[in-house]
Amino acid sequence: MKKLLTYVLTAAPFAYMILIWIMSSNPDDAIIRFPDNQVDRFVKESLHLVEFGILYGLFVVALLAHGRLQFTLNFTVALIAIFYGFTDEIHQSFVPYRSSTLIDAAKDLIGVTVLFWIVNRTYFKRPDYGMTKKMKTFEAYLKKD
Repeated sequence: MKKLLTYVLTAAPFAYMILIWIMSSNPDDAIIRFPDNQVDRFVKESLHLVEFGILYGLFVVALLAHGRLQFTLNFTVALIAIFYGFTDEIHQSFVPYRSSTLIDAAKDLIGVTVLFWIVNRTYFKRPDYGMTKKMKTFEAYLKKD
């Protein structure tokens, strides 16, 4: 069962990348549209801050599942999430009824950077924090046979 969980957690960031690509291939109102245009725009613009932070977080969980969360790999997956955000913005520039702006790319970058900072401040520098303890407990659980 632990092996299956490890496989699922390893595949999760890649499945999420596919989901992002599919959603970006459709007009921005294809999945949901709020009746108020201002609310609709605010929610969708705010999602840029979260969307690629989630991608980075899934990579962190995958590294934890393999007991491989080290600073260099952590930094590498953060760069991958950022690069994928930029790639997605370029992709959106070719999709009708989608927009691609540097502001959106900056929001993607900020989302990843904030979560990267949190992971570094907790997991690597504060072993006594509750979140760090939970991450290490999860990591140890999956390493046990």
